[in-house]
Amino acid sequence: MKNIGRPRIAIIDYGMGNLRSVQKGFEKVGHEAVVTGDPAVVASADKVVLPGVGAFEDAIAELGRKKLVGPVLDAIETGKPFLGICLGLQMLFETSYENGTHQGLGVLKGDCVRFKLPEEYAIPHIGWNQLMIRKRPPVLEGITEGAYVYFVHSYYVVPGDAEIIATETEYGGPFCSMIWRDNIFATQFHPEKSQAEGLKILRNFAEYR
Repeated sequence: MKNIGRPRIAIIDYGMGNLRSVQKGFEKVGHEAVVTGDPAVVASADKVVLPGVGAFEDAIAELGRKKLVGPVLDAIETGKPFLGICLGLQMLFETSYENGTHQGLGVLKGDCVRFKLPEEYAIPHIGWNQLMIRKRPPVLEGITEGAYVYFVHSYYVVPGDAEIIATETEYGGPFCSMIWRDNIFATQFHPEKSQAEGLKILRNFAEYR
């Protein structure tokens, strides 16, 4: 196996995520990122990205099975810049109500709940929608109010502390589309699918110190 050394950015591979798209996004803005499921490599990285597509219960189970929960929590607790994407945002919270009740990582207080919307709103919420910036984390540098980003989700987070909400998005009512607390940045939308605006976010994260 090739020794990849200590990566600046580790994208966690637990079998569920848009991994290559995220990696290519970083490459497009001039930053190398390593896709890895090796807990030791994640632990040695300077920055950590937790992407995710799929079911909450399966994702939490796979993180545990691959012994990646510890490196994720350690990265956050030691102050490494951390980026969660979609399911990678949702897993940071205490509880998800997707197909039952499931315990999350518990880094942040709050729940992950399903949209309850009038019939004219499709679920899942798929496509381009706007950001309403509530507070501006460093990764949103250069992102304008009302910028369009790309979503694919049926569930969203309800933080216990509203102060961590960085952006909201309107879909039958406002929902939390990004959070920021200290070294934690996490988006419900997909920066890697959000073209120029998403690439700005990836660049800002890669260059954040």
